[in-house]
Amino acid sequence: MAPVSALAKYKLVFLGDQSVGKTSIITRFMYDKFDNTYQATIGIDFLSKTMYLEDRTVRLQLWTGKVQESDPSYIRDSSVAVIVYDVASRQSFLNTAKWIEEVRTERGSDVIIVLVGNKTDLVDKRQVSIEEGEAKARDLNVMFIETSAKAGFNIKALFRKIAAALPGMETLSSAKQEDMVDVNLKSSNTNASQSQPQAGGCFLLMIYNVVLNSHYAAPFPSQLL
Repeated sequence: MAPVSALAKYKLVFLGDQSVGKTSIITRFMYDKFDNTYQATIGIDFLSKTMYLEDRTVRLQLWTGKVQESDPSYIRDSSVAVIVYDVASRQSFLNTAKWIEEVRTERGSDVIIVLVGNKTDLVDKRQVSIEEGEAKARDLNVMFIETSAKAGFNIKALFRKIAAALPGMETLSSAKQEDMVDVNLKSSNTNASQSQPQAGGCFLLMIYNVVLNSHYAAPFPSQLL
């Protein structure tokens, strides 16, 4: 019997100013949901989603939370850093350089960095143009994309872009949307550990909340499931 290949795991950390939509991007990707009620993330939320690509399967470990700048443990061992800003907040855009510098200080060049301009649905409040975002990404030598977690715009494209850039995934850089099986939870049960996928294959979901270095299971709010 041929040995079973180990599932490739990649740690993705989401960084950026408060309220730019880091958790909303993850929630839209995981559940195809958006919560209009803002709740600041306390501690660290960790979720894991298995993606089925053209010729392989990868597990993305998504991390977001309120991070102390002096604590490098959040960024340590990350494969991808997703730096998010709000296109309606110029200050959050200016602060992205600081977040990128922190990532490179901790990880050097051994990390993929994606600059994400979120909240493109706020058309009348936009303070940062897409051209400015593209220019900054070129200057800092990072990837770039704009999204709207509220509208669901470019969320799948963001994660396809990330997946295509992972080590050994170069041949998938032009992967089509149908090459990724997006498994959504559809259950009235608010206990995530008992939810069953509606599509074939394996879907793994783990949620942890870390506060003061203690770990305990913490399901997302029921309205997001």
